[in-house]
Amino acid sequence: MAEVRMYSTGVCPYCVMAEKLLVSKGVAINKIRIDLDMDKRAEMMQLTGRRTVPQIYIGDTHVGGYDDLAALDQAGKLDEMLRS
Repeated sequence: MAEVRMYSTGVCPYCVMAEKLLVSKGVAINKIRIDLDMDKRAEMMQLTGRRTVPQIYIGDTHVGGYDDLAALDQAGKLDEMLRS
């Protein structure tokens, strides 16, 4: 199964929804809390060009946020990405 990294904060409802979706798929998530580490926030912004959370990577592929993740799932593409 592909590694999943998620930049998140402790109070983000979209982060919680993304985590629930991924856990329902049996995925272990490497959560990176940007509210606890400003260097990780800067890293996320440099990598993604975005300031909002969650920012999700499956392997080396930047998926985007929760809406992007849910769209992949609805299109039937998320399971395939997670298997690679």
